[in-house]
Amino acid sequence: MTLTIYAKAVGCFGCAKTRQKFTDVGIAFTEVDVTANPGAFEYITEELGYSQVPVVVYDTDDSEDRWSGLNPARIARVIGIETVREGALA
Repeated sequence: MTLTIYAKAVGCFGCAKTRQKFTDVGIAFTEVDVTANPGAFEYITEELGYSQVPVVVYDTDDSEDRWSGLNPARIARVIGIETVREGALA
C-alpha cells in the first residue's frame, strides 16, 4: 500500500485535516508539497486533472483510488481498509 498526499504545507485547511485524519490512526503516508515541487504541481493538474488540493492517491493491490479536496467519506474508507489489512497481517 502507498498513500500519497499532494498538498500545500501551510494555509490549507483541507490539507491539514486530511493529514491529521491519517496521522491520528497511524497510517503512514508520503506528503508532497506542491508549492515547493513544480513537477508535482504539474502532475496533479496536467496528468490527473485536479485543480484543488489536497490530492490523495491511494494505491493498493494493483488498484488506485484518488480524489481531490477534503473528503471525509473517502478518508474513512481508506482507514477502514487499512485497519482490516493491519489486523489480517498481525
